[in-house]
Order: sequence, then C-alpha cells, then structure tokens
Amino acid sequence: MAEDSDLERTEPASQRRLEQARARGQVPRSLELSTFAVLLAAGIGLMALGPIVLRALTEVMRSGLTLDRAAAFDPGQLGSRLFHGAAAALTGISPWFLLVALVAILAPMLLSGWLFTLQALQPDFSRLNPIAGLRRILSLQGLIQLAKAVLKAALIGGVAAWVVWSQRSEMLTLSNEALEPGLRHLGHMLGFTFLVVAGALVLVVVIDVPFQMWDHARQLRMTKDEVRQEFRETEGDPQIKSRIRALQREAARRRMMAEVPKADVVVTNPDHFAVALRYAQSRGGAPRVVAKGSMLIAERIVALARDAQVPVLRAPPLARALFAHGQIGQEIPAALYTAVAEVLAWVYQLRRYETMGGERPVEPGAVEVPPGMDPGEQEAGRRYDV
Repeated sequence: MAEDSDLERTEPASQRRLEQARARGQVPRSLELSTFAVLLAAGIGLMALGPIVLRALTEVMRSGLTLDRAAAFDPGQLGSRLFHGAAAALTGISPWFLLVALVAILAPMLLSGWLFTLQALQPDFSRLNPIAGLRRILSLQGLIQLAKAVLKAALIGGVAAWVVWSQRSEMLTLSNEALEPGLRHLGHMLGFTFLVVAGALVLVVVIDVPFQMWDHARQLRMTKDEVRQEFRETEGDPQIKSRIRALQREAARRRMMAEVPKADVVVTNPDHFAVALRYAQSRGGAPRVVAKGSMLIAERIVALARDAQVPVLRAPPLARALFAHGQIGQEIPAALYTAVAEVLAWVYQLRRYETMGGERPVEPGAVEVPPGMDPGEQEAGRRYDV
C-alpha cells in the first residue's frame, strides 16, 4: 500500500518542475481566450477603423473599374493595375489587420506570460504514432475537448443565427442604398455581429481558463518518490552531505593541529580544555587563537605542543574563558588582554632563560579573568566538539 501511494501523483508540482515545464513550452493555454480576444478586437476594429478601411477599398474599386480606351485594349497594363490595386487594398486594411494580429500575439500572454522557447519546435516523431494519436483522441482529455467544441459550435452558431435573423430587414435594405452608405452600413453590421458573437464566448472563456490552469497543474503533479528524488538532486543526499561535513571538519581539524607547533603557548585546564595562542608582533593587534579543543582533542593539542617544545601552562579559569569566548583564527576577546599578557610575559621570560640561562621563571599562579568570562567549574566537565 505504501509503495502504491508513492507512485500516485498526489503532490503539487515544485517550483523546479514548473520551471522545467516552462522551458519546454508546457504552460497553461486557452484557445478560447485567444479566440475571444481576436473576435473582440476584430469587432471593435471594424467599428472604429471601418470608415478608413471603407474609403481605402472604395478608392481601390473606383480606380480598378476606371479604364480608358488605351488601358482597356492593352493586356500589358492588366498585371500592373492588378498589382497596384492589391497593394492599395492591403494598405487600406493593414490598420485593422495589425490590430487583430497584435491581439492574437498578446492574448496568450494573459494566461502564461511572455515565453519564447525553441524546444517546442524540435521534431518529435513519437507524435506520428497512429496508436498513440488514437489513444489521445479517445482519452478523457480528448473527449472533453470534443464536448467543448460541440458546445462552442452550438453556442456560437445559435448566437450568430439569432443576430443574422434579427438584422434580416436591414440586410434586405442594403441593396436599395447607395454604394458608399451601403458599405458603411454593412461594416457596422459586421462589427456588431463580431461583438455579439465574441460576447457569447465570454461564458466559454470563464469556464475554459480555470479548467486549463487546473489541468496544467494536474499534469505536472508529482509522486512522493519524485519529490524525494528532486530534493536529493537539489539539496543533496543527506548521507552524502553528512559525510562531506565530517570530511570538512576533519580537514579543518588537521589544519588547526598543523598550527599548534607554531603557537607561542598552550593554556590548558589541564584535563578538559586546551587553547593554543600565537602573537605575531610584526602584524600587530592582539594574540590570536590558533587551535582549541576539549577532551581527546585537548590531549592531542598538548602532546603536539610538548613535541614541538611549545610552553604549556596550566591556568583553568583562563583556559575555560578562552575556549568559551575565543574563535579559531580570531583575536582573543579584549576582556582577556590582561590575563593573556601575563601569560605571554612568562613565555618571553622562559625563552630568555632557555637562551641566556639564569634563574628559571616561575609559572604564573592563579591567572585572574574578569567576572563573567569563566563559564564556571560546573561547565568544565561538558564535552565540546570543535
């Protein structure tokens, strides 16, 4: 049962899946919305630009039917006059045509926005499979499209028939009108018919647009297994990421341990904490924490320091304060300057003794730290990981 539920497409599409589908040109589309917008623009264009188009076509008709005797008996002029007449007619209807073409281009953007991709133009020979095509036709989606086409044809046909029947008396009177007023009247009737038919499509658009958006989301639904697989591809396998983090911590620990022999002093608890400090006078600033650790790591820091003959000082309060408030690679907190300066003074005295001899300096006793810097003896037994 669990495996069956993982294979069911019950999960909404992720943002990554939506972007991939959009890159393939798979976006919600409503042919009814485009049809409605084009018809509406055509009707408004006929009513608004009708006089301009009418004058242009009237002039084309007048010039085309006006022939002198020489032109009537010269076959060579027929082609030229036909070409000029067609060019003038196209120029006359170009404002209306450009309006309809612009609306036809912009209408799909109302639903899916601007999208330009060449992937949809790539040949897909699987679409030539007649069995697959028949399966698409007989599918639920195909039956829905068929029912929608029948209802749309019935609706538009019924509305168009009603409009024509309601204007039958005006159509009969067109033959009694002069040419120019008759053409103007005809243009007005056609524009009105376009607007009424487009208005009838509003009902189809209101139903089709939400359906197309729902169907698009349904087609892109994901199974639970696909969601998990996508998460692993985008975020990474949790086990692999855990292994990478472990390797990164190990690499950082090795780099930290490599800095211990270069330290000036190691301050230790000594059983729980160890902090290695280095002070570069040429760089200025305050001493820096080059390594720190607790438990086994602290023991390793102390062992490396002794092998490299780096002084190791037992100062529990200072060790706890440096471990709690110091960051590897960063300068020590300003509140610990005085305590660390006391430790470094002992280190320099020890170096002078090792170089020049004399009386061995005494290790500092209880190194005082400001109140609030020492996390306390009750926290000294906790195990910390660097």
